[in-house]
Amino acid sequence: MSRQIIVSKFGGTSMGSCEAMKRSAQIAKKFDSYLVIVSATSGTTDQLIALAKMASKGQMDESKALMTEIQNKHRKITEEARSSTDTVQILEGFFTELDLLVQNIALLRELTPRANDHILSLGERMSSVIFKDIMTKTLPDKEVRLLDARSIIRTDSHYGRAIPLIEDIGKNSAEKLDRHDNIVYVSQGFIGADREGNTTVLGRGGSDYSAALFAEGIRANVLQIWTDVAGVATTDPRIVPTAKIIPELSYEEAAEMAQYGAKILHPATIAPAVRCEIPVFVSSSFHDSLGGTWIRKVVKEQPTVRAITKRNKQALVTITTPKMFNAFGFMSEIFGIFAKHRISVDCVTTSEIAVAITVDLATLDHKKLIDELKEVARVEIDADYELISLIGNDLHIRPKIAKKIFSAIEDTNIRMMSLGASAHNFNFLVKESDSVSVINKLHKTLIEGL
Repeated sequence: MSRQIIVSKFGGTSMGSCEAMKRSAQIAKKFDSYLVIVSATSGTTDQLIALAKMASKGQMDESKALMTEIQNKHRKITEEARSSTDTVQILEGFFTELDLLVQNIALLRELTPRANDHILSLGERMSSVIFKDIMTKTLPDKEVRLLDARSIIRTDSHYGRAIPLIEDIGKNSAEKLDRHDNIVYVSQGFIGADREGNTTVLGRGGSDYSAALFAEGIRANVLQIWTDVAGVATTDPRIVPTAKIIPELSYEEAAEMAQYGAKILHPATIAPAVRCEIPVFVSSSFHDSLGGTWIRKVVKEQPTVRAITKRNKQALVTITTPKMFNAFGFMSEIFGIFAKHRISVDCVTTSEIAVAITVDLATLDHKKLIDELKEVARVEIDADYELISLIGNDLHIRPKIAKKIFSAIEDTNIRMMSLGASAHNFNFLVKESDSVSVINKLHKTLIEGL
């Protein structure tokens, strides 16, 4: 293949209407994308989640109404796009498949993880068949092929949040993808299949991850992430209107930002790109002329504080017992419980007899996890917190950074902080009611320099 191998991923808003799809197709044409990965049309995954839950409760009237809404949304796009008869027939087949799945779930009154993944996969499968048709019309001189992601993205069988099998994906990519210059593939994000052929999903936000896995599998030259914002900003512009787009980020900075709340990238996205040193470009499919953010191994500038992120809906779990004092293995026991339930923790601090851990608020719904922790120690839970993270470089050896931080937010109570484990972040926990004020003050002091 003589052309650059570019993988372009388009998010839900970029698939949200016929006009948005046509705009995205023009971007793919402009960059001569080899492989285009698409999300479900905006809002569809949430609708499918709700639909599956309704069916499991036997709420058939509500289920039928929501299915009709989903069908009408996609039929409207095909009508406006003047889709081919084949495209419409494939789409109608997906509607039939969805209807049968819903009926089976309602009959059994049980929503198994495998059935749930199967239902959720239909969002991307529907959007991709429509988009493939639009791409075919946009690129009359190219051969546009619809690629089922499940034939490439091999995963384990952990439904709901499947783990990709990297070696399998590389092998499938080499065996099943034609590298001819005249071929363009359109495929789905978010979904894969286990070795038995069962449909799996990578979890919410997994379309970015899928695109990176594809890019790694085919050893792409560039991975593009097209969304509804013109790159990665210094913080959420809805919180700080003066936030600016960052021209470039290092892999380490981007990974920290994704992990600690920057919604523009899925936390796992960077890992496959790092493994193969694939540059990642993030921009807006609605304003592609505005430029965007490049994420690379090496960047020209390394400011102390590059960005400020916020992770919402956090809880603080404090685990206390005198058994920790001068004891061996207690921390291993605690984290073994979290690992058993596949729960990740964000920040950790310890004292002689206690360990405090921040987790997503949804973690508290795992009653078995909490019960097992209570069997080994006293457990206290505080909610309504948000985790603020300063993302930058060499934060652990900058002697003046702490003074600037605490002077800027001296009137705010900080419940917990974590510094030193990484050179690229400084995390602290504040009450939800204080977070907006804290971010504005820190942005003004540390990034705007005012």
